Amino acid sequence: MNAKAVVRQALAHRAGRIPVDFGGTTVSGIHISVVEALRRHYGLPAGPVRVYEPYQMLGEITDDLRDAMGIDTVGVLPRGTMFGYMTEGPWREWRSPWGQVVLVPPGFQTRTEANGDVYIYPAGDTGVPPSGHMPATSYFFDAIIRQEPIDEEKLNPADNLEEYGLLTAADLVHWQQRAAALRDCPRAVVGNMGGMGLGDIARVPGTSLRRPKGIRDTGEWYMSIVARPDYVRAVFDRQYDIALQNLARFHALMGDVVDVLYICGADFGTQSSQFCSVKTFDELYLPYYRRLNDWVHRHTAWKTIKHSCGAIDPLLPSLIKAGFDIINPVQCSAAGMDPAHLKATYGRDLVFWGGGVDTQRTLPFGTPAEVRAEVLNRLRIFGRDGGYVFNAIHNIQARTPTANFLAMLEAVHTFNAGG
Repeated sequence: MNAKAVVRQALAHRAGRIPVDFGGTTVSGIHISVVEALRRHYGLPAGPVRVYEPYQMLGEITDDLRDAMGIDTVGVLPRGTMFGYMTEGPWREWRSPWGQVVLVPPGFQTRTEANGDVYIYPAGDTGVPPSGHMPATSYFFDAIIRQEPIDEEKLNPADNLEEYGLLTAADLVHWQQRAAALRDCPRAVVGNMGGMGLGDIARVPGTSLRRPKGIRDTGEWYMSIVARPDYVRAVFDRQYDIALQNLARFHALMGDVVDVLYICGADFGTQSSQFCSVKTFDELYLPYYRRLNDWVHRHTAWKTIKHSCGAIDPLLPSLIKAGFDIINPVQCSAAGMDPAHLKATYGRDLVFWGGGVDTQRTLPFGTPAEVRAEVLNRLRIFGRDGGYVFNAIHNIQARTPTANFLAMLEAVHTFNAGG
């Protein structure tokens, strides 16, 4: 079987080789510094790595690196980024605070302070306040909260919808070109259409907008779920309408090229609990997710992914009711997220995509032997009877030792070889 068939087998909960994903989504990628180190390790052509997702500074994984690593997926991403600029050339070199030279498109416009802090501008517009901040000692951007004073009498849900819109003619050309390029792809294709992240807290600050209006403070947004539920529902109603129209257009162009659709990255868990109760989730979020998943399953053969970090065990039955096929990143280090419990309880209904190794402790700070042992244990648990795609818990972070990353990959390939 080729890689696409191996992924489809896992998604159908059939036992077999465990497929590997890195770079299929913006929550299963690799930091640019690690991508560069891996290319060097494998002896691949040198040169600056492209930053395809600037918020988290994720590096492009090209086919030669996929081949070397044994990756079974490829992701297709929108033209736009979290900071509102397009990933279109001509690409140019940019030096990061840690000294790495990378490639960025024209819209990647920054200002570096005397202390080394970097600020990035929405839509590349240096005439407005920056929307992202990378401290000199950091490796990715944080959103800058630009909340205007809230006047309860003038709150308008349309203000929280400015960054959501129907696919443009240029977007449609982009998807058409990606469909043509991947028509005969031997890997499973993960579609990242965007625009379906209802209440995604990474989107709330409006980092792509020059002057965001509405409720843009993350804490204020979470409080609004309880304090302003009608406002939030009005936002979700319109987001859903736009998403449904875009889904139809996306499907018309991508069709059976896509195997998996990334729906939403809204997090519902902290390290120890949930951001909302099951009751709130079922009343506010579940109906919209259910309708999106119903449309996908009614019109396509795609499987759908829901990303949520944290201790979300109490919410997993609701995510199943909402129609999600796959859960990511499977944060086993969070409370109640024991791998054996998750597989035994939800393994018939959910495909686990991630959870392969702890990226908070083991992968960055453990020894290669500790990484290998943890990976093999997770593979034995999650890989039983199919329903598993290997990935780490969320993106591979900067400064991850190359030896540890290789130990992780080697453990997967050894396991698949029956070792």
